[in-house]
Amino acid sequence: MSTNQDKRFAGFPDYRGSVALKYVKRGFFQLCSHAFTITLVPLAGFLVLELARLHNQGELARLLAVAQKTDLTFNLVTVIGCTCCLVVAVLSYWLLQVRPVYLLDFQVYQPPESWAVSDSRFMAGTRGCKKFKEESLIFQEKILARSGLGQHTCLPPAVSCLPPCPSMSAAREEFENVMFTTVEQLLQKTGIRPKDIGILVVNCSLFNPTPSLCAMIINHFKMRSNVISYNLAGMGCSASPIAIDLARQMLQLNPSTYALVLSTENITQNWYFGNERSFLMPNCLFRAGGAAILLTNRKRELWRSKYELRHVVRTHIGSNDEAFKCIYQTEDPDGVVGVRLSKELMAVAGEALKVNITTLGPLVLPISEQLLFFINLLRRKLKGRKRVKPYIPDFKLAFDHVCIHTGGRAVIDEIERQLALTPDMVEPSRATLFQFGNTSSSSVWYILAHLESQRDVKRGGPRLAARLRDKHPAWDSYSRDDMAAHLASLPNHHHHPAGAK
Repeated sequence: MSTNQDKRFAGFPDYRGSVALKYVKRGFFQLCSHAFTITLVPLAGFLVLELARLHNQGELARLLAVAQKTDLTFNLVTVIGCTCCLVVAVLSYWLLQVRPVYLLDFQVYQPPESWAVSDSRFMAGTRGCKKFKEESLIFQEKILARSGLGQHTCLPPAVSCLPPCPSMSAAREEFENVMFTTVEQLLQKTGIRPKDIGILVVNCSLFNPTPSLCAMIINHFKMRSNVISYNLAGMGCSASPIAIDLARQMLQLNPSTYALVLSTENITQNWYFGNERSFLMPNCLFRAGGAAILLTNRKRELWRSKYELRHVVRTHIGSNDEAFKCIYQTEDPDGVVGVRLSKELMAVAGEALKVNITTLGPLVLPISEQLLFFINLLRRKLKGRKRVKPYIPDFKLAFDHVCIHTGGRAVIDEIERQLALTPDMVEPSRATLFQFGNTSSSSVWYILAHLESQRDVKRGGPRLAARLRDKHPAWDSYSRDDMAAHLASLPNHHHHPAGAK
């Protein structure tokens, strides 16, 4: 959300000023958790080379001849010992190795054109429902003008019609329209049958009917009776990575299977019709959307998979009271239910970013960057934080692309500044906010779809690079020139798409 949208909202804090050593340790501990497995690889290689050397020198043949005529010699004991150690190393590596998790493919929802809501249509419907006071209407109009959302973001019919008619049945219809369509397209795209799916994870924070959303998917697609299903609720915009992590853990326990992850947020059931400003923000920023992601641990799917999941770092600061209450579903003073965004939200997001980035660094950064960061951290500990400027690792050395959640213009601007990212690296996030708005947990998948549709995502391995040039229909109507013109018209905007004039 823009820093000018509401003066009550604090600016995004600079997390670089205070980095706790315990978070750096956490990242190194996570890296060292695989140290035993990593050590076995060179050990096994050394033992193989030693046995090969003995064989080439004829020692093995001579030892066998000696062993047939005399008692065991020291070299024969060495051979037997090396062989046993090699067997133990190979077995240990095979038993302790983590199953690779591949992202086979994913699909994002493309709303029908009838769902598109321009700023003028949004305000016309907001005025026409006669639920809002004049000051609330002015506030929403101001937020829209500065939000960075374009004129083609979408809302479900139950919210955009006059008069609005949100209901349980309309909310179910929205979920069915978004997720049934998206899953059907994904299964058709990959050639996977519903009965092939062994794990199902659905995340939706605010709409959780009975039967569950998982049950709706299982019933519609007639999945098998032993499918492992989980329904995640109340986890907000971060729910999709959490769902991916859960699916990853399940794939470690269930060999040779597929995991389907669905991420969405329901707009119909959670539209706010009151006049509290902190409750009105979601109305202005959140829009309809969803994504379906297909994961697998089948090694034979390696050749056609798009990505391999390497690291998952989760940060939970819910033990802090301010963090716990920064996004809170409750009633306003008039008894109208909505989601309240507190003024501490940006500060909480900055703290979570600090912990997450500090933990992630040792897993992905080059050794040179880690050393510079660690030395700077020690100097700041010894000489004082005010006397030594914080060193920010160059994450561009670890990542070619970054998917920043489309929480608002200010969030994207500040992460770009604090991580020293280039305008080109954050453009996909700005484009997603412009084209689709904040679609909550599914927003990162719209950003990844933009990268695949508009750019070439290079592979790090030997597989075909052309596979990652994938046209997603949801981005067919996107115009980079329209976005550049729209962003240039916004107040206090100094970031333009890379290369745009």
